[in-house]
Amino acid sequence: MKQQVGIIKIGGAFLEDEKLLEKFYSAFSAMEGLKILVHGGGQRASKLSTDLGITPQMVQGRRITDAKSLEVVTMVYAGWANKTLVAGLQGRGCNALGLSGADANLIRALRRPVRDIDYGLVGDVERVNTKGLSTLLNAGFTPVFCALTHDGNGQLLNTNADSIAADLAMALSPAYEVRLIYCFEKQGVLTNVNDPESVIPEIDTENFKSLQKEGVISAGMIPKLFNSFRALQAGVDQVIIGPVSLLSGQAPKFTQIQL
Repeated sequence: MKQQVGIIKIGGAFLEDEKLLEKFYSAFSAMEGLKILVHGGGQRASKLSTDLGITPQMVQGRRITDAKSLEVVTMVYAGWANKTLVAGLQGRGCNALGLSGADANLIRALRRPVRDIDYGLVGDVERVNTKGLSTLLNAGFTPVFCALTHDGNGQLLNTNADSIAADLAMALSPAYEVRLIYCFEKQGVLTNVNDPESVIPEIDTENFKSLQKEGVISAGMIPKLFNSFRALQAGVDQVIIGPVSLLSGQAPKFTQIQL
């Protein structure tokens, strides 16, 4: 029987909302068994960019990253955001270890090739060092990954946190029973962003196409769902999108992703 591991991804909104962050710390720290946290920080990165006179550029929920933008996201993701989360979890008895993909060569990526859009210094995950990651998990650490990888030649790459979470889940799925949870401030994927009760209980590949065509799903939710389907197709056991209460199994509403 495979050992279970939970991979939880949170967005940067958690770091901007003290009450939400406190709920997350409590719920995540109380989770039993092996677990990994992947986080974003895009809201703070965009604010800092603007403060520094650098205009953030986004296309379909993905950030275009030039050299100056990479400096900003590195400061926010690997610095302020990562260490804030690590310190908060350590304060609640969770032995968190802050990481980027470059640390211990845990996540190697390739710079995204230029097609219709040049995303700049953005990487797509090439491989995960599953042996190294398993060593950390079995040693009692809880890895906390920011949204940065590397190419093996000294170059950091900005990499979508939803993608990192999915790739970690896919890499571990042959050896573990993996549950991937995209945890955010809403109850799940909504048909109406202004109605918190309009949760879509289940999304599969067919109704995803319809929802996207109708404009119900757009922006940052598109890569989240794309990565959800990709993870399931690669053998990940379960993918869920929903609120913090999912971590304690008490969410009244959430969105289950199915193929």
